[in-house]
Amino acid sequence: MGTLSHFRTLYVQAFDNCKPEFLVLLLKVYSVFCALMLFMAVYAFMYRAFSGFEF
Repeated sequence: MGTLSHFRTLYVQAFDNCKPEFLVLLLKVYSVFCALMLFMAVYAFMYRAFSGFEF
C-alpha cells in the first residue's frame, strides 16, 4: 500500500504549480483515459487467454 501512496504523491507533485490550468486538467483526464485503456487491454487479453479463444 505504501507504493500506491508514493505513486499518488508523485502524481500530485507533477502537477503542482503548472500553468495553464486547463492544460493541467486536460493532462489529468488524459492520464485517467490511458489507465482505463490499459486496463481494458489487459482484461481483453486475459479473457481471450482463459476462455479458449484462438489468437
